[in-house]
Amino acid sequence: MDGTLLGADSRLSDTSARIITDLTRRGAHITVATARTPATVEMILAKTETLLPAIVMTGAAMWCRKTKSYINVKYLAQDTYKQLMAKSDEYGVNPFRYALPNGKSMQVYHNGLMLPEEQAFVDGRLNLGLKNFNIDTSHGLLPYLPGVVFLFAMGNRDRIFSLADDLSATVDCSVSCYVDIFDKNIGLLELFAPGVSKAAAVKQLASEAGADRVVVFGDNLNDIPMMKVADVAVAVNNALPEVKAIAHHIIGSNTADAVARFIERDYCG
Repeated sequence: MDGTLLGADSRLSDTSARIITDLTRRGAHITVATARTPATVEMILAKTETLLPAIVMTGAAMWCRKTKSYINVKYLAQDTYKQLMAKSDEYGVNPFRYALPNGKSMQVYHNGLMLPEEQAFVDGRLNLGLKNFNIDTSHGLLPYLPGVVFLFAMGNRDRIFSLADDLSATVDCSVSCYVDIFDKNIGLLELFAPGVSKAAAVKQLASEAGADRVVVFGDNLNDIPMMKVADVAVAVNNALPEVKAIAHHIIGSNTADAVARFIERDYCG
């Protein structure tokens, strides 16, 4: 969503919201695939009508907007969680731990000092109804947190990407690593159960919806897997060169409602 569908302010414009809602009411199957959790997805799409489940947390779950419930959640195994935490510690990286202990309420845990960018990340997400931050709590010190869905880390790009390469080679998990669209010196890392990806979730959702053609949009490295499995892959003009290189089409930037306008032209013929 960020850098693709959303504008520079990380919001969905009124124009894009109107186009997507109108097309949905006319029968188009439109949804989002994002690293975000439902807490911010719901806020962003509040004025937008979509019917398909949203692919959230890079495919670790889907979110039914109608029932406000998680679907197909893929949890991290206890041994995998411990390996990921130990390896992160070797690199001086302290991930946020995202857990659904009851399958309903997202709990985010973090203990210890936070980098300025980590603190800003937390500050911008406080008081969201679908997500609760647990900062420096005794529960967060447990060797294993029940219901962990994924780990999220951010920091120096070189360090984060080095950790990602190490984990990909040594731990049986899914690794999603990409650059922060707002600061190219910051790397973002997400760690999931094996098999989790936007690509796998897109394929599953397309099958369940009976879609005979899948069009996806992207701008960052974590979008590449789903773009490779799509029938039509579209990159926005502000996308990274690696993303543009595999796209079938390159459209306008995320600040020009380019995604919504492309869907409108494509659907209406």
